[in-house]
Amino acid sequence: MIIDAYNTTQDVRGRSDYLTGARPGQAPPPHVPFDPQRILTRMDAAGVDMAMVCSLAQRIENDFIIDLVKAHPTRLFGFGQVMPQADDALDEIERIAAAGLSGLKLHPSLHGYHVADHGLLDPVFAKCAELGLPILINALDDAFCAPLAIEEIAKGHPDVPTIIAHMGAVWNVPEAIIVSERNPHIFLETSATLVSDVKRAYARLGPTKILFGSEWPGSDFDLERFKIAKAIPDEADRALVEGGNMAGILGL
Repeated sequence: MIIDAYNTTQDVRGRSDYLTGARPGQAPPPHVPFDPQRILTRMDAAGVDMAMVCSLAQRIENDFIIDLVKAHPTRLFGFGQVMPQADDALDEIERIAAAGLSGLKLHPSLHGYHVADHGLLDPVFAKCAELGLPILINALDDAFCAPLAIEEIAKGHPDVPTIIAHMGAVWNVPEAIIVSERNPHIFLETSATLVSDVKRAYARLGPTKILFGSEWPGSDFDLERFKIAKAIPDEADRALVEGGNMAGILGL
């Protein structure tokens, strides 16, 4: 079973050039509801059975993700989002878990906090441990969420599977590999990484700590599967990376 660990969907695109694709001075296009067939068609073309979906983080849309997953429960599973500094953050985590979402995504750089802030994040991790939710942390090369800072917060919560999205690319990949190597519950997700990054992680960690992800629509499922095939030629090992490991995290 091929399971993609990280993709984004967005219903309301607002005024952001990044989301709307508008040119400077151009009015954003009118709102058009997200068509789930867009992602399902690309999944089918690449042989992907299930894919995680979450909001991009410029806008938190938990209800949209909940409805999307409910409409396609055999193909999509969702991670919700909160801003940990919000007064209702823990209540929102309980709500999205009760509504059927499978995990929590954190984006420290866009939401304005440092990932090693114990006062903010220890309660969030404790709540996810209570509810059985894994946590994915968006961690491109970013001072707000460097892998060693992720380790600082995650090491106190060994019951919470913690996923370093993008493996800390670009410059923090070696640090992410070290962190995953010494923490059994910390995993590395492969979207936005180089083939050489995945090869390096595979050589050091083996296949059990790596999760295939595309971050569609920024990349595409077939391109990312090709990357994994180039980096991990062993079929049994590749099966773990492309689905087995994520299935274990989710209890599928």
